Order: sequence, then structure tokens, then C-alpha cells
Amino acid sequence: MRVLLISANTERISMVTIPLGLGLVAAAVRRAGHAVTFLDLLDAPDLRAAVSEAVERARPEAIGISIRNIDDQNCQNPRFLLEKAREAVAACRKRSRAPIVLGGAGYSIFPRAALAYLGADFGICGEGEAAFPALLDCLGSGQDPRGIQGVHRAGDSGDGGRAAAGDLDRLPLWDEALEPYADRGAEEIWVPVQTRRGCPNDCSYCSTSHIQGRTLRCRSPWRAVEAMAALARRGFRRFYFVDNTFNVPEAHALALCAGLRDLGLAWRCILYPKPVNEPLVRAMAASGCVEASIGFESGSQAILRGMNKHFTPGDVRRCVELLAAHHIRRMGFLLLGGPGETRETVAQSLAFARSLNLDGMRVTVGIRLYPGTPLAARALQEDIISPADDLLEPRFYLAPGLEPWIHQAIAQAGF
Repeated sequence: MRVLLISANTERISMVTIPLGLGLVAAAVRRAGHAVTFLDLLDAPDLRAAVSEAVERARPEAIGISIRNIDDQNCQNPRFLLEKAREAVAACRKRSRAPIVLGGAGYSIFPRAALAYLGADFGICGEGEAAFPALLDCLGSGQDPRGIQGVHRAGDSGDGGRAAAGDLDRLPLWDEALEPYADRGAEEIWVPVQTRRGCPNDCSYCSTSHIQGRTLRCRSPWRAVEAMAALARRGFRRFYFVDNTFNVPEAHALALCAGLRDLGLAWRCILYPKPVNEPLVRAMAASGCVEASIGFESGSQAILRGMNKHFTPGDVRRCVELLAAHHIRRMGFLLLGGPGETRETVAQSLAFARSLNLDGMRVTVGIRLYPGTPLAARALQEDIISPADDLLEPRFYLAPGLEPWIHQAIAQAGF
């Protein structure tokens, strides 16, 4: 089949992104014998014109649209971002009768609500590398696709579940469609690499387990290193491990560092503050790590406990000090306003963050509510949301008594 794949993201929230997830689906679709046309709308000056041109060029028999962001997670002035995606769907409808299939991290959080809002025909909740080619086979042969795990069909009342691959080594790590967007000369572009999926941490507000599941699955380190080495030979020098927790499991991280040591690359990662041990940080620095992001969220032990975090402020400080000792840049993140937050705990968190002497700091006020999370259940109990609220339109938890004081406190702290 002729397949058109569209990355609907038009935002540069936090950093410039390359549509890795859709690229991996493109590679899987090619492996299955289909012809792929790829479109990234990030820098498209005219969204409808870009989509229309791609449809005319590809003459698709199926169209896949990746949804990355639902909103910008800004509690004070939220921007709902699905309007652009709906424009893309409408432009496809105008030019083609091909079935439209949604996917991506944003879609996977809201499979039924997003499918209805955007007006597509199908959606794939979870990982699309196996589910999308299977759906294409059904569409091509006229078979019923409802038995494919993760596939949701417009109008169905049932739950299609979530697609998950058991063996990541069988999935691609890169696709040729991504290369035009991975500018070798642009300093803000870091080639994304994913070596782990799933998260068992169960943070009270987090949607990751709804996208990737709770079971932690890892690629063989040598496969990831081999793919990065191949890209390095083509001139790519900056990489970003987009794994939620680079250091978990630690043995996997150490194996990656050992493989990367002689490649001469620069790379970034995300660390969970515990466990972070000196041998790992030393190995990270020796293999090219130049920056680590740490989402420690609070400097209050009581607030961390309420978020179901498995670390303490002392663990965070030790992690930051180890990184500094090995000359790795430290980026920190605070998430303020959750259950139990007071002016005292906010002040404690801001003072703690200042004391860490980080290279960069991002502070978020108010926590985005996602379906199925403990925080959403608490918001329901407190009548912040109603049972009928599907949460597709952004809703937030913000402890009472903090506004407008909290914004002044953040500004006075220098963040």
C-alpha cells in the first residue's frame, strides 16, 4: 500500500524535536513492504497547503497522523494544541478518501476522546511499529482489524487496549525519513535515541505508564550503540537519550557508556535521582555525556512522598554534586502546586533548587491532570473535575491559597 505519515506537531515546547516515534513506524511500514511518504509539519509555513501537496504527491491508500502534544501544560494560560491536528485531518479528508489512523504519545493518553475530537477513522494506542503494519494488512484485505491489540475504531464503544512490543530488539532505531530533520549543523538539534520503554515508578500524576506500560523493557545496549555509530559515520555528533530514566537499570546504562566511550559523541539524558552512583557518572562523562536533566519536582520530602517519588532531597543533592564533579551540565525541574502544597513547601522547594547551583531550571505551577492517574482520582474526589470530564481539554490541579503569591515567589527566587 501507499502510506502517507504525517507528524502533526507544530510546537517547539522546551526544545526542538525530531519525530522519532513516527520515524520508527515509517521504518516498520517499509519493512512490511509498503511505500512511505513522510511529512513533518513542525516548520510548515502553511499547514493545509503542506498536507494537500503531500496527499497529491503520495496518492495514499492509508494515512497515519502522529499526535505528540495535547496542550502546552501551562496552568495559567493553557493552549489547546489539537486544533492544528484537526486542520491536518480536514486537509487529508478534502484531498483523499484514504482511512486516517491516529497515533503518538498524545493520542495514546486519550485514545477514545482524541479519536472522536479529531474525526479520524482509527487510532493506535501505544506502540505502532507492529500494530500499524498489522492494521494496514487488514485494511488491504478487507478484514476486521478490531482484534489487533491497541487498535481503536471510530464509533466503537469497546476498549481496544494498548499495543506493546515484547522484544525491542526487533524494532527499528532509525529511518531515512528522519534525516532531513536532523540538521547536523544546528546546535539545537540532538538526535533522539530510545533504548528503554515502560516505567514502573507510578508517580501520582504521570501518564507514561498509559503510553508505554509499567513493565520496563530494554534494547540490547550493543544494538543502540551500533545504530548511533552508524549515524556518527554519517556526520551526526549530538544525541539525546529520550528514555524516561537513563540510569534504570544501572547495568544497562553502564553497558551503553562502555559502548559509546570511543565514539567521540556528545550526548544528553534524563536521570531519576536514585540510584545515581559515582561509577556510573564517571562512565557517563568518559563516554561523552555533557548534560543530564533531573525532574526532582520538589524540595519537600512530604510533597515527594505524596507524588509517590522514591527518592529524597538528599538523593537529589548527591546526584547533582556527582554530575558537577564530573563537569556534566545539570538541568532541574520543579513541579509546584500538587496536593498538600503550601507556601512553606513552595519556599522550601525554591530555596532547595537555588542551593543546587544548577545550570538551568524550569519551574511549572499546577499539575496537568491525565485520566487514570491517582492525581486525577483525587481531583475527582475534591470536585475539581467531574466524572464526565474526559480531560482532553487541559485541566489542572493547583492547591488552594497559592495564587497569585506563588508567581511572585518564583520571580523573587530568580527562576
